[in-house]
Amino acid sequence: MDWERQPGQMYGLHGVPLPMQDFPGPGAGGDAAPAAVPDPAVVARQVVRELVLPAPVIRTNPDEKAAQLVRVPTWMWLDPGMWRPVSKTASVPGVSVTATAIPRTVTWRMGDGSTVVCAGAGTPYSAQYAADSASPDCGHTYLRSSAGQPREAYTVSVSVSWDVEWHGGGQQGVIPGQQSQAQVPLRVAEAQALVVS
Repeated sequence: MDWERQPGQMYGLHGVPLPMQDFPGPGAGGDAAPAAVPDPAVVARQVVRELVLPAPVIRTNPDEKAAQLVRVPTWMWLDPGMWRPVSKTASVPGVSVTATAIPRTVTWRMGDGSTVVCAGAGTPYSAQYAADSASPDCGHTYLRSSAGQPREAYTVSVSVSWDVEWHGGGQQGVIPGQQSQAQVPLRVAEAQALVVS
């Protein structure tokens, strides 16, 4: 008999269609051939691409909205709320991978040619410190004003470096060098001397 061939149908001797329940194929139930398990490292790189790292929120003392003063220490820090691990999990057939981004260092480019690298978010200034004291862990002292710069301000750029630790599928690893960035204009003025007679 001349049987019309159908996609996905299995055929026996003389082209006779075989019952699907006796010879299951992929997606038809029964013991299908196992699919290849994805490489966890490949899945991890995909998770890293989907991670949303928080943008740094820049804080200074004197306040970043006011003028800094030449030869007076500037304190720098990031909003502590962003200095925390960020995690994401992705599951594909056969493997689940969790990636956690951990902030490591902050690189401040101060706009005057100086670069400051801080090991953490920095210490927020408070009234317990003297007004002319230097930050214990993240600060800079400008030696010249920002007069003549675009908008009369230095452009301060901040880059946070993150390491991403991942595990899943019986494997683990680290993907270093992820970045989140921000910038802010910072005016720097010459301190005016007060003459007392």
